[in-house]
Amino acid sequence: MEVQREAHLQATRRKIEEQFSGEGTGHDWHHIARVRALALEIARLEGADLFITEMGALLHDIADHKFHGGDDQAGPREARRWMAEIGVPAHDLERIVDIVHEVTFKGAGVPTPMSTLEGKCVQDADRMDAIGAIGIARAFAYGGSKKRALYDPDWAPELHDSFDQYKSTTAPTINHFYEKLLLLRDRMNTETGKRMAAKRHEYMEGYLDQFYAEWRGER
Repeated sequence: MEVQREAHLQATRRKIEEQFSGEGTGHDWHHIARVRALALEIARLEGADLFITEMGALLHDIADHKFHGGDDQAGPREARRWMAEIGVPAHDLERIVDIVHEVTFKGAGVPTPMSTLEGKCVQDADRMDAIGAIGIARAFAYGGSKKRALYDPDWAPELHDSFDQYKSTTAPTINHFYEKLLLLRDRMNTETGKRMAAKRHEYMEGYLDQFYAEWRGER
């Protein structure tokens, strides 16, 4: 069993690294590798199944809706296809597909509960990589790829009530802090995730203070 699981992990890692190397929107292989490492760290402390957690982390962005016409079933569908191809047992496959299906942030007003502890570990890790210094860099990388403005003081942030609203936004990148990033600390699932998120959240608040000061022309 362990040998088989390790083979599935190695095959999936090779596939995902090849697929996402050089991606330029902040959803590259290094993002996935960081999420994998964080998810495993959380899983060890929280007592989750390490194989399910690691596979969920590796596959969580396999076909993100942002790059597949807004289709939020593309990821679960491709994850299922890949795992069936390499022979992941059905009981493990379904648990991992559930993680891929449930992990995505869908808007400030949309609950996104995870149905398993392993899913909670992956979601916390994914959200951790969306905040702090790396989260800031990723936000602007993605905004630039979509030709979004850095900031527009006349464009107020919106707390979206539906996934469709959230997916269709074209707001400046600074708005994304208020529409998602600053909300994530309080949406961590695990006690480990909550502890980890606190420092990164504080860093973002300091960054925004400095951003607005420089926007006003202050030294």
